[in-house]
Amino acid sequence: MQHVSPIREPLVTGGKTYHDITEDVCRQVEAKPNVRWMAAFAVALVGLAIFIYSVYRTLWYGIGEWGLNKTVGWAWDITNFVWWVGIGHAGTLISAILLLFRQKWRTSINRAAEAMTIFAVICAAMFPVLHMGRPWLAYWVLPLPNTFGSLWVNFNSPLLWDVFAISTYFSVSLVFWYIGLIPDFATIRDRATGPIARRAYSALSMGWTGSAKAWSRYETVSLILAGVATPLVLSVHTIVSMDFATSVIPGWHTTIFPPYFVAGAIFSGFAMVLTLMIITRKTFKLEDYITLEHVESMNKVIILTGSIVGVAYTTEFFIAWYSGVAYEQYAFINRATGPYWWAYWAMMTCNVITPQLFWFRSIRRSLTATFIISIFVNIGMWFERFVIIVTSLHRDYLPSSWVMFSPSWIDIGVYVGTIGLFFTLFLLFCKFFPVVNMAEVKSILKSSSAVRHTHADTMHSTDKGLNTNTQHNNE
Repeated sequence: MQHVSPIREPLVTGGKTYHDITEDVCRQVEAKPNVRWMAAFAVALVGLAIFIYSVYRTLWYGIGEWGLNKTVGWAWDITNFVWWVGIGHAGTLISAILLLFRQKWRTSINRAAEAMTIFAVICAAMFPVLHMGRPWLAYWVLPLPNTFGSLWVNFNSPLLWDVFAISTYFSVSLVFWYIGLIPDFATIRDRATGPIARRAYSALSMGWTGSAKAWSRYETVSLILAGVATPLVLSVHTIVSMDFATSVIPGWHTTIFPPYFVAGAIFSGFAMVLTLMIITRKTFKLEDYITLEHVESMNKVIILTGSIVGVAYTTEFFIAWYSGVAYEQYAFINRATGPYWWAYWAMMTCNVITPQLFWFRSIRRSLTATFIISIFVNIGMWFERFVIIVTSLHRDYLPSSWVMFSPSWIDIGVYVGTIGLFFTLFLLFCKFFPVVNMAEVKSILKSSSAVRHTHADTMHSTDKGLNTNTQHNNE
């Protein structure tokens, strides 16, 4: 008899069978787009149009279109770059690290989180390329044999480390995401009625048969990729932080940046996963798969990482005082009390105070409160990057160089546009790809659902729901 834990809440509710999982997840792929999806997609396309126009102005007229000045050379664009890279952290963390630790609660949310990672990294990559001013020469950052004489990349530069770290992270995350999709693509292929859909999903499923050998290889590759991706979660934002930490600018020159940035990235990434999953859960009627147990588990991670970020903020002030360096002390006092005080206190309120509400179980399990707090966290993390970059630059050693930064409309347009680009990609993913990993949810159904499943139930529903093409299983 299957033992059902009396302590843990079920991860799949509603008494679902294997066949129910297939039907519920495939429904939004097979059905025509509904009005809510089309309305959201129209808004996302408006954001994408703003992005295209802003990028056109940036490329045609140069980065003089931005609000940069003689003192603040990194500003809005690098703030947004670091913010998007941070959002891209939760997907690989949920998929890779929780897979290695055999955490079952990852199964319903890992697919959308991985997609979020891919799209966030695409948005992030836009900013360094645009910041180059001449992005058609972007290949200069790669160590390619060339005819430019002594021109060669500087391997001592953290900016070059960014190129390798982010491209590697993107490549591994993309492969990890796609490998996980293959069994589900095969399910949709077998159910497809239209010739175009059948051909498309047949190509995407790469001849998947559902044989024992195929599943064995699938699980082996997943574990290998998880092992490769896990150190990338730590390395990518560590290297992004070294863009700042290896400089000698007061407020940046600190050894706490790598762990502090990694914790902040996971913090903002989980907040964005919650924002997206709460909407997806309601829109596609996936309440039985993305349960309050999933939301509460993610909120616990937000409490932990938010507390680490809060300790890091305090440590920065302490070390600035302890160092005895007047310039370091001034940089941090200026953050809290200078002309950008409002950005600093917005950051502290959103990142340190607001997440502590999750210590209350009723708030931790409230979808409305979670949705609001998750948005606050991402606003706060954007302000954190803005504070680190702009307040450290706008006042340097010479008072004659002190200047205020304010973004131009093109700055704002590129940022709003990347949000439009992100949601355009995410909505297309939600419509044409299965949002929930059917194969992995089925693997935990017997141990983590609200009802007991007998062997007879399993055999009956396997014929209807599992993507095993018996005619090909001759291996």
